[in-house]
Amino acid sequence: MFKYKGIYHKRLYSNLLKKLFFACIYIVFFSCNRTPAPFLSPAGFNKVLDTANSINDNGKKDQAMHYLDLAYQRSKNLNMLQTYSYYRFSYNYFYYAKADKNTAMLYADSMLNLFDSPDKKLKYTTEYGQAYFYKGDILFDEDKYNEAYEAFYHGKVIGSNGLDECVLSDYSYRMGMILYKQEHYQLAASNFKNSFKESVTCTFNFSAFYRGQELINNTGLSYSKINMQDSALYFYDKALRYIDDHKKQYSDRRELLDVARGVVYGNQADIYIDQKNYDQAKTLLKKSIGINLQKGNDNQDAQYSELKLAALYNIQNQADSLLNTLNVINKQFEHLNEVEAKSDWNNLMAEYLIKKNKPDEAIKYFKQYDALKDSINKKNKTLKEADIAEQIKRLEKDNEFDRLKKNNQQQNVYLNVTVVFVVMLIMIISLVFLNWQKSKKNIKTLGGLNQQINDQNTHLEDALDELKLNSQEKDRILRTVAHDLRNPIGGIASLTTVMSEDDYTDEQKEMLNLIKETSFNSLELINEILEATNSSNAGLNKEQVEINGLLNNSVELLRFKAAEKHQVINLHLLDTPQELMISREKIWRVISNLISNAIKFSPAGAVILVKVEDLEREIKILVKDHGIGIPDKLKGQVFNMFTDAKRPGTEGEKSFGLGLSICQQIIEKHNGRIWFDSDTQTGTTFYLSLPK
Repeated sequence: MFKYKGIYHKRLYSNLLKKLFFACIYIVFFSCNRTPAPFLSPAGFNKVLDTANSINDNGKKDQAMHYLDLAYQRSKNLNMLQTYSYYRFSYNYFYYAKADKNTAMLYADSMLNLFDSPDKKLKYTTEYGQAYFYKGDILFDEDKYNEAYEAFYHGKVIGSNGLDECVLSDYSYRMGMILYKQEHYQLAASNFKNSFKESVTCTFNFSAFYRGQELINNTGLSYSKINMQDSALYFYDKALRYIDDHKKQYSDRRELLDVARGVVYGNQADIYIDQKNYDQAKTLLKKSIGINLQKGNDNQDAQYSELKLAALYNIQNQADSLLNTLNVINKQFEHLNEVEAKSDWNNLMAEYLIKKNKPDEAIKYFKQYDALKDSINKKNKTLKEADIAEQIKRLEKDNEFDRLKKNNQQQNVYLNVTVVFVVMLIMIISLVFLNWQKSKKNIKTLGGLNQQINDQNTHLEDALDELKLNSQEKDRILRTVAHDLRNPIGGIASLTTVMSEDDYTDEQKEMLNLIKETSFNSLELINEILEATNSSNAGLNKEQVEINGLLNNSVELLRFKAAEKHQVINLHLLDTPQELMISREKIWRVISNLISNAIKFSPAGAVILVKVEDLEREIKILVKDHGIGIPDKLKGQVFNMFTDAKRPGTEGEKSFGLGLSICQQIIEKHNGRIWFDSDTQTGTTFYLSLPK
């Protein structure tokens, strides 16, 4: 007789844990008469969860659930795994302790709903797969076999995709249980053995250990059903050795180890009954009954062992012992209501009465036996007729179809992206070729000029003027190239922005966002190049500008950017407003660039200081961050155009190496100075001074 031997029949064994339980009850009671307790932290909730598990192990399941409920209601900022643990505890309580499948199903669905993003599904494959298994268990108990197989298969696919053999172990275990009930004992044994092998990747705790001994025992039980007695005894002995090997590690749970041994003893007795070694069978059955008939142990398994013992008495015609055992079992039906046990009991009672020449009384028990047996067979008929292999094949075909469909969609995205890149490449090559021709012509002209300089020293001044004109031509070409590139790249950015609003898969949207981000980065670089060329040649439109207002406007515009990284900008202004003759646009550009750099190179949550000081002959402005700093080897390069000192920001923000060069050009045109202090420990402070 095969029953589920899970890890839920637990007790609290030591006086220390008993004291802990009563202390918890006292705290809960005492708190009802006081001011409501403060919210519980995530760390505090973990301790409560451990305590609730200990109370539950002691058999006080209602108190454990109530205690955990109170803690959950006053907890804040729990992470996903803590919420999942609460749902799982509640699921086990309603499914196993209360046999309330409807409420248990709600918690199973709640566990699944936690995985509402691809990231969570990939990060927590074990928990995600187990949630499907929990739902499948309920569906299976409700005889919804197709839906149950589908849930189990979903769990298996999650484990396979995530390379999580712990999830696959749970799947193999459940397949073994189903195949055993369908009387496919050879396949069941294979699944139990596979589950044990796969379970080595699971975190080894008491739950994993208890499942391990159950899998070994179930393997032996499967072999015993197909009369492979030697194999069955081998696995029973292996299960007992496995328990003994870990008894020191789990010495505080000695009673539960005895429960596991008792189950194995009862199964071993079946082998000796078949071999007609009745004395050995009786010894094992009595040992099993003596262990599991104790309060809090596996009383149902003990009752099955009692029925086997009664059957032995019947075989050996020990009528008095048979009747006494049946009477004991009959009293147990007040709290043990297993249909198969009642069926066997009625059959044995009928046979006892036949031997006592009381056929009229026996017929009543035979009828009850037939009725119960018909009910059991009717329930098992649908399960036995279900072709699980065919169901799995169908699910695998459906999964393969979905995979091919996703691959096709992915290939379409790749094709579209390739077309975009090819078009963009052709445009870039065309532009490069045209500009190469222009550059070739300019190089030739420069060569002629150099030759003229070497040949005619008397015309040096004219040659220098010509060289200056060529330099201006170079800037014009650079601006032309940048301008010509900006239009097609801007078009690509706009196109991908529109495409990202269409109905694509998450993976496709990720690729479109990558194109869009790259396009916007390219546009930012082009704008930097245009600003660099303009700053070197353009004049300044100076005017009287109130410096406090200019700084305040710059900071306020960038607070939103800082808020994206949870940063704070502190602004210290002059006590007395001060006006300077400067270019409002250019100086605003410098200040904004320095603050943007501070945001870019500071970690999330950092504080950035912007301060202005009124000195005797100048106004000094500083921007201080607590970021990654500038290494010594790069300090001499930060103001160079297209410097190699550029680095990504703390969250991967792009840097082109032009901003500080532009800032230096602008400040020098104002007859000011710009400099910095920096180290990799405390961050960087940029200073700029402007004459009054």
